Amino acid sequence: MQGEDLKLLVMGVLKDVRVKAVEVLDVRTMTDVTDYMVIATCNSTRQVKALADEVVIQVKRVSNQPIGVEGQNIGEWALIDLGDVVTHVMTSRTCAVYNLGQLWSIPKIRK
Repeated sequence: MQGEDLKLLVMGVLKDVRVKAVEVLDVRTMTDVTDYMVIATCNSTRQVKALADEVVIQVKRVSNQPIGVEGQNIGEWALIDLGDVVTHVMTSRTCAVYNLGQLWSIPKIRK
């Protein structure tokens, strides 16, 4: 599973779980590292951990192994590297500090 399909899978998981906000950034013209960055904002570290776990579980169900998962145990910011889609799951506080959408200086393509 690649790019667009993987992004849709991650978005489907996020729709099934209560998150405060979701941004999808199309970074294909800005980097060769990934096509999309998905940024999900949660209210608590418990939600960050649970959502990151669920994304990993659902991706594995379609036989894609995540390249890497970082920060799940701490719960402030989990990063799930799926190759064509990098998913960031953060608490509201962490999201406000790092503001990845503004860092990349590109408009949101989906909320």
